[in-house]
Formats: sequence, C-alpha cells, structure tokens
Amino acid sequence: MSDTPKFEVIDRRKMKAEEEQEHAPKQPEPAAAPTEASSGPRLVVSESSADAAAEKSAGALSVEEPLPEMPDAPSVEESRQQKSAYDASAQRLEDLVRAQNPTVGAQPPVGFEHLVQQLYLSAMIQMGAGAQEGQRPRVDIMGARQTIDMLGVLAEKTKGNLSELEDRTLQTALFDVRMAFLELTNMISLQGVQPPPPAKR
Repeated sequence: MSDTPKFEVIDRRKMKAEEEQEHAPKQPEPAAAPTEASSGPRLVVSESSADAAAEKSAGALSVEEPLPEMPDAPSVEESRQQKSAYDASAQRLEDLVRAQNPTVGAQPPVGFEHLVQQLYLSAMIQMGAGAQEGQRPRVDIMGARQTIDMLGVLAEKTKGNLSELEDRTLQTALFDVRMAFLELTNMISLQGVQPPPPAKR
C-alpha cells in the first residue's frame, strides 16, 4: 500500500455555473445564427453592451487615431527669460561655492567634449570600471548598452556638424566603450557556458 494520500480534484466552478443556470430566468435567444456548438461556457451579453464592445474594439484597432499632442513649444521670449533666470541662478550658486572655497576658480563653460566625456564615464562605470581595490565591481550591462547607444545616436545626429577635434573625441570615446562592452559580454557568455564544478563526495 502506498503512503501517498489519494485525493480527487473537483472543479466547483462548473457546478456553480450549472446551479445558476437552473435558477436563472429564461431569456430569449438572440436571432443570430449559431457559429459552432461548444460544450464550454459562453459569455452572454445584451445587444447594447455587445455594440459598445464592438465599437471599443474597433476604436482600439484603428490606426488613424491621432497620438497625444505635444505641448506647444515655449515662445522665443519665454525661452530668453528662462535662460536669463537660469544664468543668474547658476551665477549665484557659483558665488556661494567660491565664498566657501576661495581657492576654487571659475568653472569653465560646458562644451561638447564635456557631454561626450560624461557619457563615456557613465558607460565605463556601468561596466564596472572605477571600483575600489578589493571590491567586486558592480556591472549594469543593460544600462551600459543604453549609454553606448546614446553616444551612437549623438554621433549619428551630429554628423557633419562637428569640428575635427569634436568628431575625433566622439569617435574615440565610442570606439573605446564599444570595445569594452564587447570584452565584457564575451567574458559573461564564456562564464555562462562553463560546466558546473564536480559534485563533492
């Protein structure tokens, strides 16, 4: 005799549905021709809700629906006022920093090379660079991929609009991060196919 208990599964949903059908008042059948006889449950909807559902599904499938409109762009005057307020606020912040640290000089203006450098550093840190000695590097490979793709978009959208130095900086940064990404993904894929260690006896 088996030690495993025997049990029977009863689908009470089916019984409940049969009980409800017995006690429910009879409704006239719709005049539409039956499609295919099935032994499973059917969804019965009133004519008005069926029309509403059909309209809703037709609206959902309609490709001609306009996308949500973007808000209007700020006017030239609004942009000018905002830029002026931003510059004044940034200058106040710089004055506060210099008051706390008199040896700090004025910050250089941000240029294109700063944008490239920021994206380059973000991608390298996401791939584990810059970890302190003795600590395991934290890798965000999908984040690194997005950052590298942003550098690629930047290269594509600025093609023909950069100075020689800017273009060389961008192309070098893009090459370096793509090579680091390839090395990292190759290491990850090699680790993934290694056989498990033998079992201890």
